[in-house]
Amino acid sequence: MLYGHGDDSYKYGNIKANFSSNIYGKTDLSGLYRHLSARMACLTAYPEPEPASLETQLAATYGLQPDEVCVTNGATEAIYLIAQAFRDRKSYILQPTFSEYADACRLHAHTVKPVYSINAIDGNADLVWLCNPNNPTGEVRPENTLMTLIKSHPSVCFVIDQSYEDYTYKSLFSAAKAVEMSQVILLHSAAKRYAIPGLRLGAVTAPAALLQQIRRQRMPWSVNAMAIEAGYFFLQNRPLPPAFTDDLLKETERLRNAVENLKIADVWPTDTHFFLLRLRIGKSGLLKKYLAEEHHILIRDASNFEGLNDTFIRIATQTQEENNLLIKALEEWKITFTC
Repeated sequence: MLYGHGDDSYKYGNIKANFSSNIYGKTDLSGLYRHLSARMACLTAYPEPEPASLETQLAATYGLQPDEVCVTNGATEAIYLIAQAFRDRKSYILQPTFSEYADACRLHAHTVKPVYSINAIDGNADLVWLCNPNNPTGEVRPENTLMTLIKSHPSVCFVIDQSYEDYTYKSLFSAAKAVEMSQVILLHSAAKRYAIPGLRLGAVTAPAALLQQIRRQRMPWSVNAMAIEAGYFFLQNRPLPPAFTDDLLKETERLRNAVENLKIADVWPTDTHFFLLRLRIGKSGLLKKYLAEEHHILIRDASNFEGLNDTFIRIATQTQEENNLLIKALEEWKITFTC
């Protein structure tokens, strides 16, 4: 595991606004809290060794068969299970992206090849890993582009992480459509969708033959009872309403424009609620330290993403009030740095 992911607020005191994790921190979870509080007794018994009941319900939601869904201890467990199931293969990873793909592959003796364009993907790969929308760039590769790519390489297995699928209006694969293709594995994240990273709940959807190989690697009781109960709750309640995503993406565009107008960084375009910046003045580590210590604001130092350097940061949109605090703090950083 690479120590350098977002949301390392435990290293700092009194963080008031957290932009470092790609999670919207103000999601209303009061209904979930009530649901879990009423089911605390589940802690006194083992959950199902495999969360088959939750998988069956989730499959019905996706329009799939139960053997085409595998619930996991967060999307990260899914990544490591897939790497283990296809041990000692050749994996292409579309960079820059989430570091755990490469970490999991190296742990399980894959030959890892970083690529920086889908045009560099060829039939020599056994697996291709890509994030869509991509972390940290926010880019969405269009569904039709990926469909053409996949059909062009019928012997390659494509692992597509759609953890941020609820935070874009770009066209992505549905679970049902992906299962129709024999070599596509989709990853889904309740942590990102519902802002519950502490519960560790994710899922894999894929053709049954592929999932059978992945399930063999999963240890018993990897998904705990409270996470399973949270899964039941979210299946019984509406997902995030479209208005939520619409408002968040509009605020993202406002924040991007405001930061760009400061002229302290080149600001990447994005298809989701987070975006990448390359500083024109200063270094990412120094800016992170300044914001945390002087303004109690946390950002993501993106210098440890493969292909990036020590001038890159990533910001995930929060509330308008918090975003305004960040803009003001960056204005002060600019004055301090240029004086």
